[in-house]
Amino acid sequence: MRLNFVSDVHGSVEELRSSADGADAVVCLGDFVLFIDYADPGKGIFGSLFGAENTRRYIALRTAGNFDDARAWSHQLWTDVIEREGVSRSELVDRMIKEQYQELFAALPTPAYLTYGNVDVPDFWSPYLREGHTVLDAQTIDLDGLRFGFVGGGLVSPMRTPYELDEQTFAEHVAALGPVDVLCSHIPPAVPELLYDTVARRFEHGSVALAEYIRDVQPRYSVFGHVHQPLAQRVRIGRTECVNVGHFRGGAKPFSLAW
Repeated sequence: MRLNFVSDVHGSVEELRSSADGADAVVCLGDFVLFIDYADPGKGIFGSLFGAENTRRYIALRTAGNFDDARAWSHQLWTDVIEREGVSRSELVDRMIKEQYQELFAALPTPAYLTYGNVDVPDFWSPYLREGHTVLDAQTIDLDGLRFGFVGGGLVSPMRTPYELDEQTFAEHVAALGPVDVLCSHIPPAVPELLYDTVARRFEHGSVALAEYIRDVQPRYSVFGHVHQPLAQRVRIGRTECVNVGHFRGGAKPFSLAW
């Protein structure tokens, strides 16, 4: 069997259509929504609403770690657009997220096995999933002799993204899996080389619970995304090969696993 793994799709509709090419199925490790595009500030929800110039300033503040200043800057932008559109912020964002999900899930091949990223909104998925799309979170599935365990979402962070869990809840989701051969998550285990983004020049949030699980259980693989330009794409912990499957929006190239 051969699986293609993708993560951090971030609105890449056309590329998603061919994500299962050469494989029996595609596994998506989350982050379908494109809220803000650091490489192309005119794209995504933020860019569509506020334009590229305002988005560049917002990106610069966040990249510098000035999250309070970034929120203050965006607050005025939101005040202006809410007045212009005549709807609340939540109504406007929810509508745009649902429009993205409609396009993305229509493009996602089948069969597909999915879990949530930290920028995803799990409650919005159901209407757009098609037959052959299997969503797994704190759950396992057996595929051709191997057991795959899935843990979605991210950890609480200054970014305040939609699907963030506290450390204890996330650890409970990991523990619920039991032994697996392939550990599938959106965020990496807490290993410095896997967490450092060489372009953003900061450490992203990784999970201590995932790292402890890997050391104790020793699955064959741990696969994840979240960090777009990691210092190391692969790290071995004991017999476990830990692999960042890549920033799909940035490279549109799946990671393939065959057995």
